[in-house]
Amino acid sequence: MALYNKAAEILDKVEQKRGAVKTLVYDSKFQNIKQLFALVCETQKYSSVIQEIIDTTKLLKETKLRINLAKVLVYDLLFGQGLKCGGNWKAMMLKHRSRLQAALARMKVKQKVSRNEDLLPTNVRNAGDQLPRYVRVNTLKTTLEDVIDYLKREGFSYQGHANGIQDLSGLSKNAFICDLHLPNLLVFSEKTDFHDHYLYKAGHIILQDKASCLPAFLLNPPAGSHVIDACAAPGNKTSHLAALMGNKGKLFAFDLDAKRLSTMSTLLLRAGVTCHRLANQDFLKVDPLGADYKDVKYILLDPSCSGSGMVCLRDGSSEQPEDQAQTQEASRLQALSAFQQRCLSHALTFPQVQRVVYSTCSIHTEENEQVVAACLQQNPNFRLVRLLPHWPERGLSPHTHCLRASTTKTLTHGFFVAMFERQSNGSQAILSQQTQPSPSVVCPEGGTAEVEEDIREELCSPNEEQDSTAQKKKKRNRKRKKHTVTQ
Repeated sequence: MALYNKAAEILDKVEQKRGAVKTLVYDSKFQNIKQLFALVCETQKYSSVIQEIIDTTKLLKETKLRINLAKVLVYDLLFGQGLKCGGNWKAMMLKHRSRLQAALARMKVKQKVSRNEDLLPTNVRNAGDQLPRYVRVNTLKTTLEDVIDYLKREGFSYQGHANGIQDLSGLSKNAFICDLHLPNLLVFSEKTDFHDHYLYKAGHIILQDKASCLPAFLLNPPAGSHVIDACAAPGNKTSHLAALMGNKGKLFAFDLDAKRLSTMSTLLLRAGVTCHRLANQDFLKVDPLGADYKDVKYILLDPSCSGSGMVCLRDGSSEQPEDQAQTQEASRLQALSAFQQRCLSHALTFPQVQRVVYSTCSIHTEENEQVVAACLQQNPNFRLVRLLPHWPERGLSPHTHCLRASTTKTLTHGFFVAMFERQSNGSQAILSQQTQPSPSVVCPEGGTAEVEEDIREELCSPNEEQDSTAQKKKKRNRKRKKHTVTQ
């Protein structure tokens, strides 16, 4: 019973965005980690199939089970190795087994398939199985070079720096390579596991998907700056910010859940973070004019979202959802989008803030480009920074300054990142990102003049027409001055 209860608990936490599946599983201290992890991921993989079976059999109404506990039990009964539990749960599920099996059989007949896995769409069946394992070197405790040397002494084969996305896939089990976009990020085979490794337990490395590393890396707050991590738990992005700051400055981290903050505090302690101030508080209720935040110039906002970009959370049958399900999903996305807009607009009200990074682990336009567009319209003093011009996947037009990430194009979980920058008085151009990573670690980004010219051609401010007029006036003034000098 403990296995199913713990799996359901982790699924609840994932839906509440209280952490990544693997982190929650390993932090659970459950006796059989591999068994628990497999049960959680497989239940999520078949989630929509199981949901349809539960709905058609009215299982919840008759058993009064919590939804995620019901999903875990149905998964193991129909798709797993059979129920391992005893007591009331087993007796209850066996009572309904015939009806549940009949519902599954009807689904197969309806979809003209013979195997359980064929109920899943192609992109879900093996989603994420071949994603590399990403390891961020924690520069608060060590260096990239020292970690590479340590791993080489352990028998790992170092392959140098990647030259393209293709270099990140197909690595042998003991091979690893430096990422081509992000410094201090190492890439390993999907079969490599570091959860029991000394470097992880000592906080020298952080197990973090590449896409999740983008927000802090792109915000890039300098040492000594005042920074806010608005929705901070579980804390990987917070520790990344602290590393970029060199533990110098003030890093305010907010989260509503006290338990998440407690777990986060342990993570930050292990990572050697000392510049942080944790607060069990709703970011929307933080006063931008408060004395503590008058010097905040950088904000990272990664609010609650649908989590639709997380490979482990993707599920669905090959059929389109029914009208009711579509309506419920649309309503949920609308509510999330409204919340995200409030959070982002609030972040842009801090009087000294210069840059705000907005990110989600969602693939939905409602949570990404639509939120960005609405906040740009409401905040004409901010524009988008054109991020990593050679990144392989852009935001949907016209918001191509933003980044998207996906399992196919970037070999990561699905993700979205946008960066807002306050315009200086009279400025008519979007500035390119001021600080670029070391060219030895990342792909060349092209000349600054070329990048800035591209940016000027893709102004993202709602005042585009006004900007164009001002640009023309400046050009006329320059021509007059040139003519006067010539005469």
